[in-house]
Amino acid sequence: MRVIVAGATGTLGVPIVQHLIEAGHIVTGITRTREGADHLKALGATPIVADVMDRAGLLDTVKGNRAEAILHELTALKKAPAGHSAMAQTNALRVKGTTNLLDMAREVGATRFVTQSIVFGYGYYDHGTQVLTEESPFGRTDGTPFDAHLAAMVSTEQQAFQAEGIDGIALRYGLLYGEDAGTVVRMLRKRALPVARKGGRLAFVHHQDAAAATVAALEHGRGGQAYNIVDDTPVTFRELITGIAEDRHAPRPLVLPGWLLKLAAPYGGAVLGDVSMLVSNSKAQHELGWSPRYPSFQDGITAGQNVGGGPEGTREP
Repeated sequence: MRVIVAGATGTLGVPIVQHLIEAGHIVTGITRTREGADHLKALGATPIVADVMDRAGLLDTVKGNRAEAILHELTALKKAPAGHSAMAQTNALRVKGTTNLLDMAREVGATRFVTQSIVFGYGYYDHGTQVLTEESPFGRTDGTPFDAHLAAMVSTEQQAFQAEGIDGIALRYGLLYGEDAGTVVRMLRKRALPVARKGGRLAFVHHQDAAAATVAALEHGRGGQAYNIVDDTPVTFRELITGIAEDRHAPRPLVLPGWLLKLAAPYGGAVLGDVSMLVSNSKAQHELGWSPRYPSFQDGITAGQNVGGGPEGTREP
């Protein structure tokens, strides 16, 4: 299959490109920089240098190209977001960026479209013992600053599902870890990666597992469907980062009360201190034929993988 990947040089985009090529697909990657283009060539993909937020420029750049599928893996997160304003550009990529990529899909003749969503769409609060499935309420707003982020998640999904003539699929990834260990270790050594003393359990997924699931969704996913892409073992962010620190012989993270984290980082502090969720991956396993190679973060560490990651991963468009 000829596939165009937007966000191809990001922390998740790179393993997706690698998995696609290994599966025999012909990959074109969108990047905004010449350095990114060189990286994609080294991976065996064909680069396109374009800005997805510039609709006219994007469509002009891809004119004459053909593809069967588009993968939307764009975020603007180069580090874990602290405040709500840090999510604004990523929200725009989920709203306007999705619109532009769907227009690009029509330009190149693509009939499949896989977009990146996230489990936070189930709500930024403590879900208790409820196991969240794809049938659980998604994107409910409540008049808080989180509404803009939830609306953006719903927008990218609904645009994909409702696109005429295109099978749209949404992947609700867990919090990514695995390919950015160097950044995490540097932050730990600078005492710049605090964790909540009593944070809730969160859904995680290794970058390599997320990439494998993305290829499985491309090949086997049903149009109009969302899939939870998470591992089998929810843990607290404190447990994850402490485990990484021990494995990498780095300083343990600074532990702070949740109220102090929220005061310093209204978005990130709430995620680490208030949110708790149990998310099922059963639908992805049954329909996509996918299961996590690393059922828990301990498996990734034991296997000698590079592990690390912030509240939403550190992916670059």
